[in-house]
Amino acid sequence: MDVLAYCLAKPGAWEDEPWEGDTVAKVGDKVFAFLGAGTSIGLKCGRDRAEADELVTIYPDDVTASAYIGRYGWNSIRVGGAVPDDELRELIDASYDAIVAKLPKSKRPQR
Repeated sequence: MDVLAYCLAKPGAWEDEPWEGDTVAKVGDKVFAFLGAGTSIGLKCGRDRAEADELVTIYPDDVTASAYIGRYGWNSIRVGGAVPDDELRELIDASYDAIVAKLPKSKRPQR
């Protein structure tokens, strides 16, 4: 699965490289997916750590709390691991939707 292409197909999504070598997908001015080197993807997987930990429990070898922002419900998910592509797409959709919901109405993409 080409996660970057899937992320960038979302309304209003665009690619950025805020730190050298680290690609992210943004909507408005907010990140909804950290793509790094392409072997993992960082996504908002819950409102808080407790919600995000549900995924860690299901896929302990492939999902971990993201460094620094994990306490806010962000997980790092290994691409090509045990998480099926259809579930990964759902997780990307949920992360995107969570970030769009926090944008001011004037910055939300038209769907």
